[in-house]
Amino acid sequence: MNEETAEDVFFRELVGICAELRQAFPRHVGMSRHRVQMLVRLRRNGETRHSDLRERLGIDGASVTRLVKEFEAEGLLGRRVDPADNRYTLAVLTPAGDRAAAELERSHQAYQERLLAGITAQDQETVRDVLRRLRTNITDQESR
Repeated sequence: MNEETAEDVFFRELVGICAELRQAFPRHVGMSRHRVQMLVRLRRNGETRHSDLRERLGIDGASVTRLVKEFEAEGLLGRRVDPADNRYTLAVLTPAGDRAAAELERSHQAYQERLLAGITAQDQETVRDVLRRLRTNITDQESR
């Protein structure tokens, strides 16, 4: 049987931490990742078409509609037909939704700061350098 290589360990760890990070904050706030992402995206982008939410969140149209309806029932979101093209539906945060999304953003910032506790700015820069180099290497490999 083959031994696990240093490269195997590196990429297993990298993939593992990415998967953990993707779910950690939503678990922390007791919300699904897509609910968090939708509220924050609407806060940052304002009124948005369902089709754009589908594309940006990487979920199907039925899931977007379900989430929008849930948020609407909770008083966090409103929707209307796009006056420029009635084939599309627009979603927008209500004032309560905007407050909830702003609180999520503040909470996320504090959460990130806690995750980085004990990791120096220099260590953070080193990791960013490694990730940039990996991205460059991927691009280089794909162009061959």
